[in-house]
Amino acid sequence: MDKQTLLKKFGKNVKIERIKRDLTQENFAEILDVNSNYIACIECGRQNMSLGKILELANALGVDIEALLKFSD
Repeated sequence: MDKQTLLKKFGKNVKIERIKRDLTQENFAEILDVNSNYIACIECGRQNMSLGKILELANALGVDIEALLKFSD
């Protein structure tokens, strides 16, 4: 798996978990105190993130970090 594929799969996982919680990108951005464009970039696979930021996302969504880092084909 290359970097771009990894980022896209991660972004898809974030989007799925966000939608499960009935959060818009704007709502989720407010929770994280970031710009909604940042959330869009994550979900589209254009934003590379540190493990610390991934943990913040998982905590904000109320999921284990593994839920965001699980990549099935």
